[in-house]
Amino acid sequence: MVYKIAFKSSVQRDLKQIDKADARLILEKIESELIEKADQLPLLKGKFRRLQKYRVGPYRVIFTLIQDTVLILRISHRKDAYQ
Repeated sequence: MVYKIAFKSSVQRDLKQIDKADARLILEKIESELIEKADQLPLLKGKFRRLQKYRVGPYRVIFTLIQDTVLILRISHRKDAYQ
């Protein structure tokens, strides 16, 4: 299934903190891979069990599925992603 993509407004701020080349790569991966296999990616553990994660190098894309839409909630380096 191919999903639509939506971004939380704070994701723009997250992308500004990432190197431009890395940010471009992350967005390309979201558009090419995440939209096709979002339902197959791992769930977070603990109190955030409804959220999922997608790995792009040292960065993590935290998202949730809402019907046929992938809602991107956060994009950050893996050391900061789960705080």
